[in-house]
Amino acid sequence: MSQANEREHAFLQFALETGVLRFGEFTLKSGRVSPYFFNAGLFNSGAKLSRLAAFYAAALAELEPEPFMLFGPAYKGIPLASATAAALDDHHQRDVPFAFNRKEVKDHGEGGQLVGAPLEGDVVIVDDVITAGTSIRESVDLIHLAGARAAAVMIALDREEAVTEEGDSAIAYVAKTYGLRVHTLARFSTLLEFLSDRRDLAAHLDALRRYQAQYGLTTPPE
Repeated sequence: MSQANEREHAFLQFALETGVLRFGEFTLKSGRVSPYFFNAGLFNSGAKLSRLAAFYAAALAELEPEPFMLFGPAYKGIPLASATAAALDDHHQRDVPFAFNRKEVKDHGEGGQLVGAPLEGDVVIVDDVITAGTSIRESVDLIHLAGARAAAVMIALDREEAVTEEGDSAIAYVAKTYGLRVHTLARFSTLLEFLSDRRDLAAHLDALRRYQAQYGLTTPPE
């Protein structure tokens, strides 16, 4: 097993232990009924956030060797960017600036919509999930408006589902539309491998494979 696959399996085990990854029957915002659910909001303690940030930092240290800064979209991206910046310094000796946005523009004090380090150079957006909707566009627009370059996105899970009429996944859509590198801590295909190796969880495999057959990508991502 490659180092990247080992990291994915370790992350999935962590998500399972914390209750972030669950199996059952869940109706998603899209209306699809999914046999699994990933709720990153349950990374909700100091210990959990610290360990989560260590996964983000390890992946970024390997996948983004050139200098960059972090941007955390409000609201879930804010603690992720902050904790990941700390983990990059603690574990990889990379002192990376970070910033985040407010949902509402502040009209007093220092004012503005952005908080933290000035946006400049290459910026990596850090979030829990990614969609083909407006959230990523808002982040990219804010970064470009500040004169910086949105270079990459780092998220926790790639569901590897077709979400556009053309059959693209959210990640493929974002990469194609905005020219961003997209990195993930785990993928649906790795989740299937993970379950195959676990007798106590293998009972969920059939439901996940049926879901994949209905909504998965016709061409597996590279």
